Amino acid sequence: MVAGQSTMVEPKPRASAAQRLEAQETLGISTLDPGHRPPTMPPGRHVTIKVRMLDDTEEVFDISQRASGKVLFDLVCTHLNLVEGDYFGLEYQDHKMIVWLDLLKPIVKQLRRPKHVVLRFVVKFFPPDHAQLLEELTRYLFALQIKHDLACGRLTCNDSSAALLVSHIIQSEIGDFEESQSRQHLLNNSYIPDQMALMDKIMEFHSNNGGQTPAESDYQLLEVVRRLELYGVRLHPAKDREGSKLSLAVAHTGVLVFQGHTKINAFNWSNVRKLSFKRKRFLIKLRPDLNQSSYQDTLEFLMGSRDCCKVFWKICVEYHAFFSLFEEPKARPKPVLFTRGSSFRFSGRTQKQSVSGAPGDRAEVDSPPHRHWKESVNAEDPSALRIRGSPSIQRNVGHGEDRPGPGAEPGPARQPHPDHLNTGVVSNSPHLSASSVNSQGIVNGQKPVELCGHSPDIRQPSPLTSPLLNDAGSVRTDDEDEVRRKRFPTDKAYFIAKELLTTERTYLKDLEVVTVSFQDSVGKDEAVPDSLKSTIFTNFAPLYRFQSVFLREVEQRLALWEGCSNAHIKGDYQRIGDVMLKHLQGLKPLTAHLQKHSEALVELEKACRGSPRLEVLVRDFELQKVCYIPLNVFILRPLHRLMHYKQILERLCKHYPPAHVDFRDCRAALADVSEVVSQLHGSMIKMENFQKLLELMKDLIGIDNLVTPGREFLRLGCLSKLSGKGLQQRMFFLFNDVLLYTSRGMTATNQFKVHGQLPLYGMTIRESEDEWGVPHAFTLVGQRQSVVVAASSLSEMEKWMEDINMAIILAESINGPTSDWLASSLTDNKSLTEDSCAEAESEDDLMASRTSLERQAPHRGNTTVHVCWHRNTSVSMVDFSIAVENQLSGNLLRKFKNSNGWQKLWVVFTNFSLFFYKTHEDDYPLASLPLLGYSVTIPTESENIHKDYVFKLHFKSHVYYFRSESEYNFDRWMEVIRSATVSASHNCILSRKESHPY
Repeated sequence: MVAGQSTMVEPKPRASAAQRLEAQETLGISTLDPGHRPPTMPPGRHVTIKVRMLDDTEEVFDISQRASGKVLFDLVCTHLNLVEGDYFGLEYQDHKMIVWLDLLKPIVKQLRRPKHVVLRFVVKFFPPDHAQLLEELTRYLFALQIKHDLACGRLTCNDSSAALLVSHIIQSEIGDFEESQSRQHLLNNSYIPDQMALMDKIMEFHSNNGGQTPAESDYQLLEVVRRLELYGVRLHPAKDREGSKLSLAVAHTGVLVFQGHTKINAFNWSNVRKLSFKRKRFLIKLRPDLNQSSYQDTLEFLMGSRDCCKVFWKICVEYHAFFSLFEEPKARPKPVLFTRGSSFRFSGRTQKQSVSGAPGDRAEVDSPPHRHWKESVNAEDPSALRIRGSPSIQRNVGHGEDRPGPGAEPGPARQPHPDHLNTGVVSNSPHLSASSVNSQGIVNGQKPVELCGHSPDIRQPSPLTSPLLNDAGSVRTDDEDEVRRKRFPTDKAYFIAKELLTTERTYLKDLEVVTVSFQDSVGKDEAVPDSLKSTIFTNFAPLYRFQSVFLREVEQRLALWEGCSNAHIKGDYQRIGDVMLKHLQGLKPLTAHLQKHSEALVELEKACRGSPRLEVLVRDFELQKVCYIPLNVFILRPLHRLMHYKQILERLCKHYPPAHVDFRDCRAALADVSEVVSQLHGSMIKMENFQKLLELMKDLIGIDNLVTPGREFLRLGCLSKLSGKGLQQRMFFLFNDVLLYTSRGMTATNQFKVHGQLPLYGMTIRESEDEWGVPHAFTLVGQRQSVVVAASSLSEMEKWMEDINMAIILAESINGPTSDWLASSLTDNKSLTEDSCAEAESEDDLMASRTSLERQAPHRGNTTVHVCWHRNTSVSMVDFSIAVENQLSGNLLRKFKNSNGWQKLWVVFTNFSLFFYKTHEDDYPLASLPLLGYSVTIPTESENIHKDYVFKLHFKSHVYYFRSESEYNFDRWMEVIRSATVSASHNCILSRKESHPY
């Protein structure tokens, strides 16, 4: 059982619908209505097979008798538009056993009477973390599987967990809690045995799920169920040598032993040397354990029959291959004379290939269609329209209006509850519903945007998924677009001024988060000390009023600029420098308030450390939709905005000739803002580092003294650490004095648990690809230990080695801890302890704290750290600092790869993500797309876009097109997005931070 080596291969292009249909016709297969057979199909050469889907509907497929199981399975995945089919399988009843359909064997050799057998399409492999499921449709199918397992009694748990699971199921099916409706629904539908006894508890939990879309409810359901001991477990009856009744099961970690429904033993794959069976005996051979005096080499279990042993052995082989190997194992050559043992092997992509997008044997299908919730915007994933209440999971690809399901009210799209937003995207979910849609509703097959939302009560999905922003009214025709383009000015100065307007609108909304939302939610509580109130609210309130006046003046000037048609007023209004000069001169008296914004960051952290209640209030506020990025970033926004003013004025001065009427005012305004920026420069640099350390403290567990005087953050990202078990994915955090390595914990908060620390003083680093035979490997040699790690690419390795070498030089130049007012009184002196592994949570922990389950979890699922983890990349402080300068807002038209229409959205670029709104007046984003790992290019001729100013974003199979209104806007969007997708060199930042070099 040796893990294989994965090879990164470019994913295959997805087959079009026409290509898939042509392939089906070539193979002689088709999807039929029950009892229907095409008249041209020769009798006797094909067989009709029924497949029962996870929603209990049946589909009939006509397939060649000689076809393998894989042909049928791929046909089912294509029928469902399922991309991540690797987690699923087809099972059937053979006598009294449930058997998996072998994908390599012909169907006729497995099914004796195919016409009389009903195959079931079910989940076969249950991953430990549902965030690894990239498609919203996949999570929906997993949720259906959990619902089925609960109803049939296969998945058992305590009453609290069962009630919580059912509450998420009915939230997904009927929407927000309404007592009479919820009670009647529970009376009419049975989800668990003895449901009546838990009805009140179910309704209580349901009342707490307000605002959750079906996608979010699915995510919450999977978040709860993954911690249950029997999650994904299928018990196979057995006995030990003493004749005691036991059950065997297999999971991603290895082979499990149960007594009743209690797990009494587990054999990890790393400890298992060989699995075999002989007649009725199932044998587990273990590796020697030097730490145990009474070591037992082979464990023996007696099962019901040889066939039972073989069935369980096969699923063990498949589970080990799927979760442990890098790629599908190669077939063994057939012996010439004698055969020994079984030739059975796992067929298909492994999980590592599925997550990384590497090609395998699965058929490529179109991306899943959209899903809506009573015509509402899905705050998790724009990739699929779930047809609930329909008798089938059928997806129709095409364009048409989305029809509300039963109980949906006509009218505009229903927005999610304003007091909540999801981490639980942009998306993440990752990033985007009365619960049913008419079964005739036409859906739109499109690829998902990746989402990152925020919600006080809901966990966010993976940062790799995102919400649907589909509004028929937002699609603009080409004629309307052309009329609009002719009406507006074409001067570049106008578009620069318009960038000022669009970004100012976003800036004022960000100030409202602190002055309005935060003050209403937290500021009036008794736990907030007076010092904090005076530091934050007293300084932000006058600034907010001042900026509101400025925004009105800019809006008025742009309106006049766009409406100027008379020559005698042209020179008076087609300018913006005078408005900015007046604003910046008025801003000078507020410089003292700006300088106190950095103090507000420290004051807030001190207050939270001193008051657990305030800490909870602040954390809960950060989970609200309106707080779409960390609160600390909002507090530093006024400092960031000054740099944006400086950049806009620099562009205007560069564009205007010296004789232009607006040049003198722009140059004077540039001098004023440059003076203020230089005064605040040192404070700004320290605050960026301090804010980043505070954010990392929330992502890490196992270290309490991260913020110490003189410590500076340099880089975070994914590396594979070489250990006795092979290469294991780890998250590394580089500072100017220490390198931490962590793994993603199996906790409600999804934090990263620190495994060890490597002091940089005295460390050396060398490339070691040839030494270990691992691509992009390098060795870190410390004074106490050495670590071998491998990067995902050559460029990643070079960035890490460059930063670590620089950090080593800095560590050697430090003569001792330096005094820094930022970190004083903020940390304790607890020492870091190394931990070998993160312990799994027990079922009883689920209900121990509502906070940990429903509140912390959303926030920790969509941070930059988690995006780097999922996309196997890294980000440096250089990149963070550049991202602060490169922020942009404005209207864009968006188009998915498989759609025809363009959709008008208000888009905000910040924090390495695109946040999507319907209009600039919205208080919170409906979805977001983390851009780390994405590429931005211009569409090729073969993509048939045929529009001006279009750029393309793509990551693996995810493709989106965005269209801007002018050449200037196109260039600006390309510039800022490239700043998030292409890492900068250190030379850029060192020149900017001469007063505070790394």
